[in-house]
Amino acid sequence: MNEMSHIRNFCIIAHIDHGKSTLADRMLEITETVSRDKMHPQMLDTMDLEREKGITIKLQPVTMQYRDYILNLIDTPGHVDFSYEVSRSLAAVEGAVLLVDASKGIQAQTLANLHIAQEHNLKIIPVINKIDLPGARIEGTRGEIAKLLNIKNEEILLCSAKTGAGVEKILEKIITDIPAPKGDRAGDFKALIFDSVYDEFRGAIAYTRVFDGTVKSGEKIKFLSTGKIELASEMGEFKLEYVPKENLKAGEIGYIVTGAKDIAEIKVGDTITHDSPTSLSPIAGFKIPRPFVYASFYSQGDDPSLLRQSLEKLSLNDSSLNFTPEVSKSFGQGFRLGFLGLLHLEIIKERLEREYGLNLIVTQPQVAYKIYHEHGQEKYEEPWVRLEIITPEEYVGGVMELAQSRRAIYLDTKYLGEADDSYQARAILEYEAPLAEIIVDFYDKLKSISQGYASQNYEFLEYRKSDLVKMDVLIAGEKVEEFSRIVPRARVQQEGKNLVTRLKELIPRQMFEISLQAAVGGSSTSLGPGKIIARENISAMKKDVTAKLYGGDRTRKDKLLKKQVKGKKKMKKLGRVDIPDSVFIDMLKS
Repeated sequence: MNEMSHIRNFCIIAHIDHGKSTLADRMLEITETVSRDKMHPQMLDTMDLEREKGITIKLQPVTMQYRDYILNLIDTPGHVDFSYEVSRSLAAVEGAVLLVDASKGIQAQTLANLHIAQEHNLKIIPVINKIDLPGARIEGTRGEIAKLLNIKNEEILLCSAKTGAGVEKILEKIITDIPAPKGDRAGDFKALIFDSVYDEFRGAIAYTRVFDGTVKSGEKIKFLSTGKIELASEMGEFKLEYVPKENLKAGEIGYIVTGAKDIAEIKVGDTITHDSPTSLSPIAGFKIPRPFVYASFYSQGDDPSLLRQSLEKLSLNDSSLNFTPEVSKSFGQGFRLGFLGLLHLEIIKERLEREYGLNLIVTQPQVAYKIYHEHGQEKYEEPWVRLEIITPEEYVGGVMELAQSRRAIYLDTKYLGEADDSYQARAILEYEAPLAEIIVDFYDKLKSISQGYASQNYEFLEYRKSDLVKMDVLIAGEKVEEFSRIVPRARVQQEGKNLVTRLKELIPRQMFEISLQAAVGGSSTSLGPGKIIARENISAMKKDVTAKLYGGDRTRKDKLLKKQVKGKKKMKKLGRVDIPDSVFIDMLKS
């Protein structure tokens, strides 16, 4: 039966490692979508990286049948870097299971995903998972969720996704509480693209939620944002593989083989209609992913064209990945890539190295700054984010010190739950902070201060004017762009000192003295009258030029030593410093 009243569209939202994929596995097992003998952990995680890291990177839809109901689940990632995947899922469903680990309680990403779900007016079903663990704090976690959602404790379900206990009650709750989809099956066809993949044989495949009307195989379809018209050669539902159907109707979630040969033509968030002229307006409520972190990738010892081909293939199934070519004096041809965060960068790097066998050099991750000119001077605007940190109460002081050291602006403190002998209250600290201050090592330091208990989430706010300067590095008088960076003016002296000191440790000595300088105030092409803020010298290698002399007076030795000094001055004037690749790599790591 596929009447709309018997369809439930939902997703599971949770912080990373709270058991979301395991709960999806139990649902597949109970609904007999997958037979027990074919089950394996993380059924919906199709990448090796997902299984190794225990995280979901790519959203994955699946259709299950439970009694007389069709349950369409969209499994979503839990990490902050992939929140754009969550927003896609939530735009296509009517309800969400909010899953919280009983031993860890509500985490920052739990809150972030909940806010997105509430913006879409979804029905929330709160569930506490891992109740079988010895360290489970069931009542404390119940109190947190009840306070957060303003509901009674008994409205919160308990389960163990690992053993299957309580999972059937969740399925029953999905049927009774999540509303059936609405739509007019006799009206004009209208569907949302919530994801897309590329098949080299069949072209672009759109993952869709149909809101109105019906589409049949062999009909022409139109993409509203581009006006592009294609033939829907096949469509169907997701059952861990593509299962063809004759049509897709309002309320259903499924795939459409569009035949488009360019994935760029299938824009995630676009609306599909029939080919016939229509005055339909696009489906609203969808955010296009926007990269915040940038890094340059260079292929070490490989043909640069292989890196381009690999990136093109990866971008077919990751609409948030964008790249542009660039050239480095040190590394040659490469590409500047935009990412949603550091985990996204790490995943792309690992996939390029594993799946395409590339040996990569990756530059220091940086945010994108906006440049403007004021009174003839180059100024900068930087991206700011709203930062939420959840931490046990005893670590609040240390966390606040860390945030203040990163130029964060304090907004508010709230508390989750009530403290008692067995449960310590946890605080939600709210800040506004420059993105550049939190993307590299802030999370690691936060975990260290809180002994692993704190979590964070951030979302982009706006670009703001800040007192920033560009710091360049000169090695033997020549600017090395790979070491340039934009830093707060108040910290430029210390940053410059640290940089040249580190370079002095890494760059090997040569036959002449090498000057290392950090400077600010030069133009983009030449430092001009730039101000030197830090300097170190690498002394020249010493060679005993008098070793070959036997006997004779002192004047012969002095003559050779003077000749050596003149030679070194000439080398210093004409010589080019040889900087090994390992220096760049070690600097990036530090």
